[in-house]
Amino acid sequence: MNPAETPDSPDSGGTPHEKHVMTAEERAEYERLRRHAAVRHRGVRRAGSSVLLLLALLLAPLAVVAAWVQDTVSDTDRYVETVAPLASEPPVQEVVINRLTDRVVENVDVKAVTDSLTRALQDAGAPPRVVEGAESLEGPLRNAVRTVVDRTVTRVITSDVFQQVWEGANRRSHAAVVNMLTGDRQGALRAEGDTVRLDVGAVVDQVRERLVDAGFDKAAAIPDTDRTITLFQAEELGKAQDTMRLLDILGTWLPVLTVVLAALAVWTNPAHRVMLMITATGVGVMMVVLLVALAVLRRGYLDSVPPTALPTDAAAAIYDTFVRFLRDSTRTLLVVSVITALVAYLYGPGRPARAVRTVADRGTTAAGRGLRRAGVRTGSTGRWLADHRAWITGGVIAAGALALVLWNHPTVGAVALVLGIALAVLIVLAILAAAAGPADRAGQRAAL
Repeated sequence: MNPAETPDSPDSGGTPHEKHVMTAEERAEYERLRRHAAVRHRGVRRAGSSVLLLLALLLAPLAVVAAWVQDTVSDTDRYVETVAPLASEPPVQEVVINRLTDRVVENVDVKAVTDSLTRALQDAGAPPRVVEGAESLEGPLRNAVRTVVDRTVTRVITSDVFQQVWEGANRRSHAAVVNMLTGDRQGALRAEGDTVRLDVGAVVDQVRERLVDAGFDKAAAIPDTDRTITLFQAEELGKAQDTMRLLDILGTWLPVLTVVLAALAVWTNPAHRVMLMITATGVGVMMVVLLVALAVLRRGYLDSVPPTALPTDAAAAIYDTFVRFLRDSTRTLLVVSVITALVAYLYGPGRPARAVRTVADRGTTAAGRGLRRAGVRTGSTGRWLADHRAWITGGVIAAGALALVLWNHPTVGAVALVLGIALAVLIVLAILAAAAGPADRAGQRAAL
């Protein structure tokens, strides 16, 4: 027997089995199977990433709205900050002035005054022309009363007193927004059936007191009823209240879930950079959709308010005031999405991206050379910055993102500020790295 063909077993004391060497055909088959498994694995990862991305994009607008509702309802300062500008909006002030003036003039019986004057003149034997003149005083007297009342009411409404009363009343009744969403009949802002009303009772009390002090004793008879202004009517208010209550409950966790889904979508995809760019673009598109939806809702709201109940300009001011923070948050996320997509693209192999990186490298290198010629060398610090450039860049970007997360209600201006600081830091670090000089870095490598 040929021992080379039949090797001894380990127990027989012979030599162990030799390592099998694959033939060319076996190697080709192995590589084919490995590529096939890799393709299947990558396909599964892409499919899972796509599902996660779809869920994140669908939840993104709801998450923004839910966070806005929860923030407005739970934070007293935020709520007061939301409704406070209504007291200084000229269209809203005009509505309140006209309503209160009408209430006062209605309680001043001008006709009874002129009738009494006419009878007194007749009893005194006044000439007929004088009596007729007294009868014609009703119109001018009514206009005079309205002018004086309107001037007094205007001074109250346009003064700081009204602003303070308004903010104080809203701060004390912070539950007003909750009442509107839940249908409770308490607070300055409340829902009654399919109608949302604004209670201006505190303002009525102030105006009544001022008018009495000004000599209008009849103003004390201003009734306590009908002290509300109808903001809008909507047949679907009940469904909207149910939806808003759900959003309020999910206000804390829905944004977190959306961010987690988006992060998982990027992490599970084989092409992380491309998926980050797609995710950021998708979120930006959804923010545009949300802004369009707010514009459509604004038109529907204005169409639902009868001009007799509330002038169009006042209704527009009320809507814009209430949703302005939601618009700001949506625009901020849109800007952040655009910046994220742009950064992800600039890290890619595209020709424009390479051109931008080349220009940036040349600029920082030229600045570093200028420092070296001026006698400024960064030494080991510059060499360390050059050797760890990727990690440093990632750290600066992460620090900027963390600053925006910790920022209380960031705006587009805050995003621009953080972006500018991050770019300035990266440029300075790149210049310091270039100031070390290629010779210094080569010497360090030789020493190692």
